[in-house]
Amino acid sequence: MQVTETLSDGLKRGYSVVVPAADVESRRSKRLAELGRTLRLPGFRPGKVPTTVVKQRYGTAVAAEAVEQSVSEATQQVLTERGLRAATQPKVEVVSTDPALDLEFKVELELFPEIAMPDFSAIEIARLKAEPSEEQVARAMQDIALRQRQLVAEEPRPAAKGDFLTIDFTGTIDGKPFAGGAGSDFDVEVGGAGFIPGFTDQLEGLAPGESRTIEATFPEPYGVADLAGKRASFDVTAKGLKRAVVPPADDELAKKIGFEDLNDLKAGLKSRFQHELDQLGRLRVKRQLLDALAERASFAVPQGMVEAEFNQIWQRLEAERKQGKVEEEDAGKDDETLKAEYRAIAERRVRLGLLLSEIGRTNGISVAEDELTRAMRAEAARYPGQEQKIMEFFRKNPQAAEGLRGPIFEEKVIDFVLELARVTDSTVSAEELARDPETPAGTASPVASGTPEAPSEAGEPASVP
Repeated sequence: MQVTETLSDGLKRGYSVVVPAADVESRRSKRLAELGRTLRLPGFRPGKVPTTVVKQRYGTAVAAEAVEQSVSEATQQVLTERGLRAATQPKVEVVSTDPALDLEFKVELELFPEIAMPDFSAIEIARLKAEPSEEQVARAMQDIALRQRQLVAEEPRPAAKGDFLTIDFTGTIDGKPFAGGAGSDFDVEVGGAGFIPGFTDQLEGLAPGESRTIEATFPEPYGVADLAGKRASFDVTAKGLKRAVVPPADDELAKKIGFEDLNDLKAGLKSRFQHELDQLGRLRVKRQLLDALAERASFAVPQGMVEAEFNQIWQRLEAERKQGKVEEEDAGKDDETLKAEYRAIAERRVRLGLLLSEIGRTNGISVAEDELTRAMRAEAARYPGQEQKIMEFFRKNPQAAEGLRGPIFEEKVIDFVLELARVTDSTVSAEELARDPETPAGTASPVASGTPEAPSEAGEPASVP
């Protein structure tokens, strides 16, 4: 085999490779002989099909197979002999496949960069910790009691804020009905949430048996893109009046939602809040660490990997656009500006992913099979009643299970670096921990406000190849 380097530009490499025709012919003849020993054709004894017959029927396919295998093995040999680590799938262009001539092809690829390990001990991380307050738990108890309220019928009278009206409504835009714009026997809280802004406020003073036309504008953006920002007219008829009776926060309420008593419910809420606060603390530490690593990662990255990452980001962005979902910070920017910004994000993600991968590789960090199995079970537990089906899916689709390996590996690398970094622990309030570092003080957050729901992840996890 003859190899000539044709390109050496940064991480890009190119080679012209010539494989002797005799090697390709030997591979082709061997494959034809194998087929002759295994084929079963009418008129021939098993394993006794003449080579001429095999060649007549399968010669073209076998020749193509021989070329493909020769190219694949020669390409791998080029990488191995030169100690190259391909970051992207090599691009191959076959120049000549004439069986009478040597096989000639060109191959181009991008390499993984040489990555120097940063000084982890120089990284300073502020790790914030917090505990849920009694006020948070009390607010959560109030929310739970409110969700268990009962609606009790009232004598007809004009509805006041906080009352519930049972209504029928029909909505139109420019005089035409629209999908989802009509309903009957809806219990709507006067002045409450759940409808488009301004709708429920205009129900105040409406009594059962009365009708009213309400004008309201769909917000921008809105889940249904065709309705976003449009003004609608609703013909509303009130059919009944109800008031909400909220149960007291006591043992009976706790038992109703599956706890032993009120103390058990409070303990459960505290535990859940603590878990969420610990997650928030972890996310903030991870963001700091990734930012610190990004500052220390100055190596070139394979542009093919950047392009692939950017394409994924851009496809998600375009899908969200079609759904009428546009990030506030992206509104008003043209595509050229957005592409430049998201390409920079893609490059950062690839660079961080490569650095984390190299840290793990050089320090022997890996994901054990039992860790992967636990992750599969945790994923299955997210779908109550379907756990067995989810586990069976993972068994039949190993590539799906492998998709869980990357996040586990990333967290293990993060933990490894944190052990070497200079980490300072500080105790803060739940509000301060929950507040985004870039968000001004006073901004509400799910945990700080007492809503027992897991917050969305803040920060930018790196993709590990």
